Amino acid sequence: MARVNFTKEEFVGNSDRYKIEFKKAEIGEGVDLIVERINANGEYELIQPEISRTNDNIFIFWSEPFDGRIVSDEYKLL
Repeated sequence: MARVNFTKEEFVGNSDRYKIEFKKAEIGEGVDLIVERINANGEYELIQPEISRTNDNIFIFWSEPFDGRIVSDEYKLL
């Protein structure tokens, strides 16, 4: 299982949403990504962000930057 932590400072924003970019080599193909953000109590909560993929990159979009992590359980043995 891959787990990648990130901070809100890593997000890049425009007028209406923010995005963070990852390489597929870091987190896998992205078929089963779980995105969690840290809430006010310091606990992780599951969110359902927009996810976009290109050949080598995966982008996660949200309305505001946040501290969180990506958890991936890639099915590499299929």
